[in-house]
Amino acid sequence: MEEEGWLSDGRMRANEPVLRFAPSPNGRLHLGHAYSALLNAHIAERLGGRLLLRIEDIDLGRSRPEFVAGILTDLDWLGLRFEALVRRQSEHFPDYAAARDALAARGLIYPCFCSRGQIAAKVAARAASGEWAPRDPDGAPLYPGTCRHLSNDEATACRERGEPHTWRLDMPAALRSVSEPPVIRRFSPDDGALETVAAAPSRWGDAVIVRRDVPTSYHLAVVCDDALQGITHVVRGQDLEAATDLHALLQRLLGLPSPAYHHHALIRDEDGEKLAKSKSSESLADLRARGITAEDVRTGLGF
Repeated sequence: MEEEGWLSDGRMRANEPVLRFAPSPNGRLHLGHAYSALLNAHIAERLGGRLLLRIEDIDLGRSRPEFVAGILTDLDWLGLRFEALVRRQSEHFPDYAAARDALAARGLIYPCFCSRGQIAAKVAARAASGEWAPRDPDGAPLYPGTCRHLSNDEATACRERGEPHTWRLDMPAALRSVSEPPVIRRFSPDDGALETVAAAPSRWGDAVIVRRDVPTSYHLAVVCDDALQGITHVVRGQDLEAATDLHALLQRLLGLPSPAYHHHALIRDEDGEKLAKSKSSESLADLRARGITAEDVRTGLGF
């Protein structure tokens, strides 16, 4: 099957490579972000392509203007330069809503009125009765499909009552709707060589595609953004590798081009744990305050 931007034998068309670094402004950048940003810049230079900056701020409750400013300061300190036009997801909710509506019109997503507590209780009850409770790649129990079986009238009545809800992908229906199983193109950062592997989106079950609070999710927003920005190569951490299975399916469902992917190793602390904002890992601003230079960071990370 031939897709936009690619030839049927897996070679990219003669288009300029486009990469992106896409942090979330819910905290300060740390060494893990620095590594990913520098690697994106290195690969973009090697491929003779462009590098874009995207601010992934759909989490309106946790995103802060000072964190956006901090991201720009940190990247400038590292010596990284991006094109002036920076895409901010919070300014493009209509794009994601249009994708949501396209999926809904085909009956591929459904409203889910279950709270996290209700889902956890149902899964716990199944486990207590000895029933196997499968989990997704992140370790969370797969949604048992409760609301998938609501009639249109029942779901409409719940929505008209204003009951909070997410929208979930009807995974069985989605897989039936594609003419060919989704695939993932992986590329080598050393020589750009491509390999194609089968995607396994079913391991995510009926994943949340639209959150309660905004008309999208990370998964839906990122595939829309990559297509709208013409991203040809995605370079991100191994913690997002499994999500690519779901992204490949969404790209197929929405008729979007599929970038080539490389998932790099994560930077870890002394205990072998990955660096994370949620764990208050030392930020680049903290390092700067301790007298660490950008050259020190670049050299220490292999750049």
